[in-house]
Amino acid sequence: MRISTFFIGLTFIFISLIACSDQTEPINNPAPGGDVFDPNVWDIPRDEVFDGGPGKDGIPSIDDPSFSTKDDLDIVNKYNDLLVTGIVHNGQARAYPHPILDWHEIVNDDIGDLSVAITFCPLTGTGIGWDRVVNEVKTEFGVSGLLYDTNLMPYDRATESTWSQQRLNCVNGRNRGREINVIPLMETTLRTWLEAYPDSEILNEDTGFNRNYGVYPYGDYRTNNDRILFPISNTDSRLPGKERVLGVLVGDNVIGYRFSDQSNETEVIQENFSGASIVVVRNTEKNFIAAFENENNLTFEASQNFPTVLKDENGIEYDMTGQRIGSNGNPNDNLTQMKSFIGYWFSWGTFYPEMEISEVESR
Repeated sequence: MRISTFFIGLTFIFISLIACSDQTEPINNPAPGGDVFDPNVWDIPRDEVFDGGPGKDGIPSIDDPSFSTKDDLDIVNKYNDLLVTGIVHNGQARAYPHPILDWHEIVNDDIGDLSVAITFCPLTGTGIGWDRVVNEVKTEFGVSGLLYDTNLMPYDRATESTWSQQRLNCVNGRNRGREINVIPLMETTLRTWLEAYPDSEILNEDTGFNRNYGVYPYGDYRTNNDRILFPISNTDSRLPGKERVLGVLVGDNVIGYRFSDQSNETEVIQENFSGASIVVVRNTEKNFIAAFENENNLTFEASQNFPTVLKDENGIEYDMTGQRIGSNGNPNDNLTQMKSFIGYWFSWGTFYPEMEISEVESR
């Protein structure tokens, strides 16, 4: 259903105020602890949760997404060199351009038998896939309008519970304490994505809402390392605040991997971290970085024959999302992506202050 021009204008004003104002007001409620059914009980300090401005569903999720193919030259030419969040499930590929996600933050989608929410927070640069089946109930996620550590807080429409995107769990409501099942995604440019997956579908601008998707609503935010719009609980100055870093979560521990500033070729990093054997592949020029489980402790080498990016010691080749090249579609042939996602460095530093930064040299 299309919203009114009046509401569109109000939403844009709210977003503009967020982008321009340094004044924020916390919502004061009781501290964490107590009955899970008590709506006043939170698993995070409630005075650190801020009202972002537009209100609940003021930034509308896309619940009936429409897709194009590479033959839609208007979409391809507009977004080719811009970032997308991509997913491959059972051989089916889809890409969600960030300029559309900037205005909607959540896409509720179904890809075959997979019900997924593509959640994207423009303020922390985090695009994370969430399984929409929670406690055996299929749900949709919406934008609550609240922020914690300047990060998106979705709510699920089945129980109205509030979640923290980068914490990956529910912090208030009947689902409080539940963790999300993370669905692997890939962040890269549309050009690189289509080079790897030419048959991919691409989220288009037929969203049901009237937005100027050619305008980034937050000014210089992506490039201004010192500009944080809402309070954060910890500042980590080891890296520039808006540097895009891949964080890999292993249990309660997190390690970060950076893009290379030394090479534009595909590179491989292998190391053990917190009991896990990890293989990371990255290419700065093509703008992708991914981490996979190395369950059999194989030795990998980089391939410069894109879309092939990895080759193991047995000669088996893989693409950037771990799909085995030449496979007949058996998912057991593929590499398993680690629980991981890209985010601005400042967001990793505030959510995971003990996070390590990998210093293992690539090859």
